[in-house]
Amino acid sequence: MHEIPLLGAKVRALRRREQLTQVALAAQLGISPSYLNLIENNRRPLTAPLLLRLAQLFRLDLQSFAASEQDARLSADLLEAFGDPLFEGHSLTNHDLRDLVISSPGVANAVLTLYREYLRARESAEALGERLAVNGFTGLDSSRLPSEEVSEFIQRRLNYFPELEDAAETLWKDAHFDEEDVFRSLVRHLRDAHGITVRLVRVAEERRAMRRFDLKSRTLNISEVLPPRSRRFQVAHQLALLTCGELFEKILRDETLTTLESHTLARVALANYFAAALLMPYGPFHEAARGERYDVELLAHRFGASFEQVCHRMTTLRRAGLEGVPFHLMRIDIAGNISKRFSGSGIRFARFSGACPRWNVHAAFMTPGLLRTQLSKMPDGTVYFCIARTVRSDRGGYHAPHTVQSIGLGCDVKYARELVYADGFDLETLDAAVPVGVTCRLCERLDCEQRVFPPVQHPLHIDENVRGLSFYAPVAEQRGLPLFKPTFTPPKTEIKNSAKGGT
Repeated sequence: MHEIPLLGAKVRALRRREQLTQVALAAQLGISPSYLNLIENNRRPLTAPLLLRLAQLFRLDLQSFAASEQDARLSADLLEAFGDPLFEGHSLTNHDLRDLVISSPGVANAVLTLYREYLRARESAEALGERLAVNGFTGLDSSRLPSEEVSEFIQRRLNYFPELEDAAETLWKDAHFDEEDVFRSLVRHLRDAHGITVRLVRVAEERRAMRRFDLKSRTLNISEVLPPRSRRFQVAHQLALLTCGELFEKILRDETLTTLESHTLARVALANYFAAALLMPYGPFHEAARGERYDVELLAHRFGASFEQVCHRMTTLRRAGLEGVPFHLMRIDIAGNISKRFSGSGIRFARFSGACPRWNVHAAFMTPGLLRTQLSKMPDGTVYFCIARTVRSDRGGYHAPHTVQSIGLGCDVKYARELVYADGFDLETLDAAVPVGVTCRLCERLDCEQRVFPPVQHPLHIDENVRGLSFYAPVAEQRGLPLFKPTFTPPKTEIKNSAKGGT
């Protein structure tokens, strides 16, 4: 069990919050100060009677002693951050980081913020060097990435916004949308209710803009290059911006978005959510998803949506009593950059380094347009059932760039039977599960032939006379005669004083 080691830090944090000494708290609990000291240092368990006594003394909810999802996510983020080679000389353990999260979550968040800023400063310095080497320097932006803040905001809300679901259902009923011709219904509603005209315009006229709303002329221009499913989505998105502004602000009021760009991007994300909820109403979509066993292609045809739109919508099915399978979702480009991520299944995504190359979301690029399935086994033994497929944006003619990305969708293996894609898999023995990790620095599998960095848990040992599965995999010691071992002495750093003529 992992909860017991965490309780000592919680007791210590509670005592400090109440400004009590160990002697004072021990007296109230009816135990010796030395025994309380052992509990706080995780050398003795916090028994049920003592836990109840603490709850009575300080009027606590016993749930406050359980590890929350937010604590787990913060611990995982800290573990990944301290996996950076920068900290190789520090003997920090997983328990140290978990104790920090429980006892001082504010300090843990501050450390994580500091590490993020360090990464941005390092990336900015590298970008600056490249610019200076080519055409000189034009400016440097060290602000916090809005996309990161918005991703964290969506994760905190578990990608479910009941207020937007209710608003979308109300609009669908009040506007009498025709499910056989949703686009025409949207155009009619914008014209009758808001005095807005929707126009399909040529590429040259809109200069590659997919959607442009002119408030002065009350005209919404939609590019001709968009397929019908994208036209519907863009019109629904604009309708959300026009009608849900106050609701968006109410949702975002208590969120920690530090910049105007983050706030604006969050509004865009909420408008996208509303558009999906309007075009794929919760009740009918949930019923169809369960009835068709989450067949993404079939659902896309039925609701006139794209593969990605359906995958994203399936991650939002969290209504009480009408829950869907808890999925995780990620979108990457061919370079491995993650542009969209959400974890409803509990899987961890890399935040500060490259993702594991064994995930099938990467392999999907080798078979464009074909759906790939995979049983993925994490280092902790958890197994996920995952599907992946590439998606291509065709937004223009022959000379227009065609962007290819990969969409990964998955769930805990215990839900796999509910998915049509799991047919034919042996879900009892899981022998076919592919060992995967979050990122190389956090993965303890030393026999991985795709490892590109040594794990943070093990020092780097290199034998130049033996080649293992990977450069970073340790090998057994050579037997027989001793081999020549070169010695290495780190160079001394000289402190030069130019004022005294030092060179």
